[in-house]
Amino acid sequence: MARSFTSARVGFDPPLKDWPDAGVYQLWIRLPRNARITIGRLGRFLFPAGTYVYTGRASRALPARVSRHVSGARKVHWHIDYLLAHQQTRIVRVALASFDPEAECELNQAIAAQARCVAGGFGSSDCRAGCGSHLWLVDGFEGSP
Repeated sequence: MARSFTSARVGFDPPLKDWPDAGVYQLWIRLPRNARITIGRLGRFLFPAGTYVYTGRASRALPARVSRHVSGARKVHWHIDYLLAHQQTRIVRVALASFDPEAECELNQAIAAQARCVAGGFGSSDCRAGCGSHLWLVDGFEGSP
């Protein structure tokens, strides 16, 4: 299931070498066509073509976590791995959203207020703030690449 992304094709904001050890990141993902994708035990979903934002965090080794997503996980572990393993998905931007890992849900909810949920429960199985998902379809969202 490994993908062959290269960091040269992905825009990092700021450059990955400047990222801290912990924080919140957002992956901007494009899907050019509708796709039915199974997301582990969460189930099978119809993902409409468009741009998505996934909000995640790492309490340590943040650059390694982001590099894993961009280079393609050899083994699926998180919901995002299933989406990124799909042949049509492309990460187009990776943003450092906060230096504070505890800000994950607040930043996610700011995206959610202007976006559409396609896969309920995606990336939010350990969420303590009641987020319905940590993946949002954001076509037309201010700031989308």
